[in-house]
Amino acid sequence: MTVDNAAVALAWPCEALAAALRPALPGLQVQAVASVASTNTRLIERLRADPTTPVLLVAEAQTAGRGRSGRSWQSAPGASLTFSLGLRYAPADWSGLSLAIGVALADAIEPAAAGKAPRLQLKWPNDLWLADGADRWRKLGGILVETVAAGGGRACVVGIGLNVRPLATAADLSSGYACLQELEPALDAPGLLQRVALPLVHALRRFECEGLSPFAAAYARRDLLQGRRVTTTLDGAPEGLAEGVDAQGALRLRHDGGVARVTSGEVSVRPSAAVGA
Repeated sequence: MTVDNAAVALAWPCEALAAALRPALPGLQVQAVASVASTNTRLIERLRADPTTPVLLVAEAQTAGRGRSGRSWQSAPGASLTFSLGLRYAPADWSGLSLAIGVALADAIEPAAAGKAPRLQLKWPNDLWLADGADRWRKLGGILVETVAAGGGRACVVGIGLNVRPLATAADLSSGYACLQELEPALDAPGLLQRVALPLVHALRRFECEGLSPFAAAYARRDLLQGRRVTTTLDGAPEGLAEGVDAQGALRLRHDGGVARVTSGEVSVRPSAAVGA
């Protein structure tokens, strides 16, 4: 449980987080640093050397943060929450893990309310978007799951990036820019980490034992693509109607030739007047 007090600007609750998370992750270490190239890369290197100790690493800034498909992730101290959790992991089926993580994060940030549509929605397979209306959304966060061989098994690194405050350099992002302070003006990055860390760990443990099934209904409730026309990079089915996800977390795409399963590649939805996807 360490904080680089000489460098970090925010008060990170490392001791409190470790105490809260260790019942589910014995031996967990929680660390906060001012800057790192990539929290995921740092933990992958660490797990290769020592896969037995789970680690949560939070960085106020990343100089080479990565998103899905090698994209860069823009962040700034105080404006973003960027952290990774690395642990040994052995689910029977890895399919749909990013969907379960998305559900855990979204429900922790914006708990479900009966009779009220959620503003925080999930864009398959690993993004969180904030809805401005029926057909307008902006990207709020992303998830990057990576695995590595470790001690005869596998280890998993879950990277999370969430926008907390407005970011001036985000004006030109094609997906738009949303931040958590639009939902809760008083929320800061350390407070957000405290809110999402335990639900994330519980979701990882449940997925390891039960797979995607326990998260399916909650995912459907926040599914941004459901019932919308989308474009994909899938050969033979570049466009179609999104019909939710199957039991393995694949996107179901109805197109002229039938129904295809999309398990990789890019999916975009561009309704009229949308800021982009």
